[in-house]
Amino acid sequence: MSQWYISYGSDPIGPFDLSQAIAQARKDPSGHAWRDGFAQWLPISQIDELSPTVPAMPAPSFSRGGAADEIDFKIMGSEMQFVEIELDPGESAVAEAGAMMYKDKSIQMETIFGDGSKQTRGGGGFMDKLLGAGKRLLTGESLFMTVFTHTGQGKGHVAFGAPYPGNIIPVALDQIGGRLIAQKDSFLCAAKGVSIGIQMQRKILTGLFGGEGFVMQKLEGDGLVFVHAGGTVVNRTLAPGEILQVDTGCIVALEKSVQFDIEQAGNIKTALFGGEGLFFANLQGPGKIWLQSLPFSRLAGRMLQAAPRKGGSVGEGSLLGSLGNFLDGDN
Repeated sequence: MSQWYISYGSDPIGPFDLSQAIAQARKDPSGHAWRDGFAQWLPISQIDELSPTVPAMPAPSFSRGGAADEIDFKIMGSEMQFVEIELDPGESAVAEAGAMMYKDKSIQMETIFGDGSKQTRGGGGFMDKLLGAGKRLLTGESLFMTVFTHTGQGKGHVAFGAPYPGNIIPVALDQIGGRLIAQKDSFLCAAKGVSIGIQMQRKILTGLFGGEGFVMQKLEGDGLVFVHAGGTVVNRTLAPGEILQVDTGCIVALEKSVQFDIEQAGNIKTALFGGEGLFFANLQGPGKIWLQSLPFSRLAGRMLQAAPRKGGSVGEGSLLGSLGNFLDGDN
């Protein structure tokens, strides 16, 4: 588990585990914090994991009278994180198919159409469930999701792993106005009752060239959701009218109050030879945004470049090329 260090303008104090760091941050949120994976020291107020508005772990609980189930959680690891969710009897979590890492025997799995929200379970008809599943199909996700329900006594645990190196971000929807707009492949899991739909881009140009296609995911409700970001996560709060220009692939999630549009990246020469793509995103406040330093598309592109074209392996600097690989034991 990551070790945290906190500074209040003097020598850092620590190391702390996550629960100790949250307790220290609640005593005095005016300092800065750092852990492995951070590029620099960040103000405590900008770190979701240490935010005083997020209940302390290992057993943070979100008490609300809305539709979503209340769940507790722990986020573990640094480069390859996973989230362990603690459920009381009858409580449920919903996740992407294939995201589960482990679970207690008392946790029962059920594959469902759609997202498992109140509107698509219980009294909802077949067409309601089909519509919920169809929304997921438009974002490129599976028609099905998996619901994990604690059917035993006491506490039950189920864990979900991140698909590639990065960080898992917990977001309480009732603390940001009930809606989060996220890139289509960032959602990992949520409390059952959260609605997972689509957010259509109002401008055709934004949809065609915005890096995430014409649709993004819309997570709505009053429950807890977990999204995954590649590399290091940057959490910023934009002031009213403040504009930040971002590589389109580096966007993870936005509050609903943030305006999203795209702009051509300079002149033709810059666009073609600058290596930054033809467009970048304009994010205009007010509102909070989450950015990632390593989009999966960028990681996959580098891996594809390094992959052999016609079998064999790519040389790692040998002057003899493939013969050098043979001599040094790579083939």
